[in-house]
Amino acid sequence: MTAQLAEFTLSRQHATDRNGPVRWIWSHATRHWWIIIMILVGAIGNAALAAVVPMLTGQAFNEMLARPPRTELLLPLALIIGGSQILRGILQLGRNFGSELMAQRMERDIRDELYVTLLGKSMTFHNIQPVGDTMARATNDVREVNFMFSPGVSLVTGSLFFLVMPFVFAPRYHPALLLTPALFTIAYFFALWQYLHSLSPVTDAVRSAFGKMNSRLSEALDGVETVKGAAQEEAEVGRFDTNARRFRNAYVRQGDLEARFLPMLLFGIALAGGLLHALLLFRQGLLNTGGVVAYFGLLLMLDFPTFASSFAYTQLSLGISSARRILELMNRETNLDQNEIGFTGEMKGQVEFRDVSFIYEGIGDKGQGSEIPLSPNLYPLTPVSHEQEPVLQNISFTVHPGQTVAIVGQTGAGKTSLVKLINRTYDTSQGQVVVNGMDVRDWNLAALRKQIS
Repeated sequence: MTAQLAEFTLSRQHATDRNGPVRWIWSHATRHWWIIIMILVGAIGNAALAAVVPMLTGQAFNEMLARPPRTELLLPLALIIGGSQILRGILQLGRNFGSELMAQRMERDIRDELYVTLLGKSMTFHNIQPVGDTMARATNDVREVNFMFSPGVSLVTGSLFFLVMPFVFAPRYHPALLLTPALFTIAYFFALWQYLHSLSPVTDAVRSAFGKMNSRLSEALDGVETVKGAAQEEAEVGRFDTNARRFRNAYVRQGDLEARFLPMLLFGIALAGGLLHALLLFRQGLLNTGGVVAYFGLLLMLDFPTFASSFAYTQLSLGISSARRILELMNRETNLDQNEIGFTGEMKGQVEFRDVSFIYEGIGDKGQGSEIPLSPNLYPLTPVSHEQEPVLQNISFTVHPGQTVAIVGQTGAGKTSLVKLINRTYDTSQGQVVVNGMDVRDWNLAALRKQIS
C-alpha cells in the first residue's frame, strides 16, 4: 500500500491493500482467516453429505429390486441418511454463521477505515466532496459489502462445491457419466463469465446513480431555507425526479440482464441429457437401476449452483462495485500532511502573512485525484471554470503577541478563509503564513492547532 498524505491518522495494526477493490476486500478478509476455514469446512461438508442422499437412495433401490428383496437393509440405510443430514445441517449452520460473522466484521472494519481516512482529508477535499455522496458510500455501499459476504460469498462457496460433487461420485457408477457434468460445467462458466462481464458496468451505474440521487437530496435538505427563499421547490423536485429516474432506469437494466440468465436453461438441458445418457447405459447393461437413480440425484445437485448464481453473483458484483466506490473516495489525494516530525515548541503568538494568496482549488474543476465531475446541478451558484478567482490576493501584515487586530469586510471577502490559513485548515496557494518566525507548514500540525484558541 502506498503511503498517503493525511491531516490526521490513527495507527492501525493491519495495513490494507488499496490497489484494487478485490485485493482490498481480500486484505480485510484475511484478518479473519479462521472464519474463512469455518466457511470452507461447512461448505465442503454440506455438499459431500448432500451427495450421500442420492447414492444411498440408489443403493436402496438395488436392495429392493434384488431377488429376494433385502428389506432388512432399508432401515440402516434410512438411519444413515437421517444421521448424515443432521450432521449436514450442523455444518450448513456453521457455514452460514461464519459468513454472517465475516460480513458483520467486514462492515465494521471497512467503516472504521473509511471514517479514519475521511478524518485525514483536508478541508479542500471536504469542500468539493458532496456530503450526500459521502454518506451514500459510508452507509449503503458499506452495507452492500456486507451483503456480498452474506448471502453472496456464502452461496457462491456452497454452490461451487455442489458443482464438484457429480465429478467426484458419478465415476463410481460408470466413467462415461462424467460427460454431462463436464459439458454443463463448461457451458455454465462460459455463460456466467458473459453474465458477469455484462453485469459489472450496470451495477457500477446503479451504485453511482444512487449516490448522485442521495447527494442531491441531502444538499437540498441542508439548504432548504435557500430553496424556499428563492421559490425553487418545483425546480428541486424536478432535479430529484430526474435523478430518481436515472436510478430506476439503471436498476431496470440490471433486472433485464438478470432475466436473461442462461444457466437455468442449461440446467434443464443437462438433466434431460444426463437422464437419457444414463438410460442408454442401462439398456446396454452397463448401469443398474440404482445407478440410474443415484446418478440422476447427483445431477439434481446442480440445481443449487444454478439457482444460487442467479442472484448470488449479482450480489458479488454489487459488493465489488460498492468497494470500488469506497476505495475511490479513500484514495483521493490530499495535499495536507500532519507533519509528525515538524516543530512542536511553545507558541509565542506572533503571526505574519507574507504576500499570501489563496484559491479554493478543486471547486469548479476536477480537483487533484478526484473522479467526480462537479456540475451546475450540485453547485448552482459556483461557476464551473478552471480559472478560479483568488479569495485572498497578496496579503501581507504582522500581528505581534498581545496585539488585537480586527478583520473587517463584506460577506465573502475572505475573512474566515484568512483565519483558517493560520491553523492550516487550508494551505496557502502562494506566499507564507509564519508563526513564531516559522512557516506553519514546518510545524507539527497537532502542536500548531493545540496552541491556537
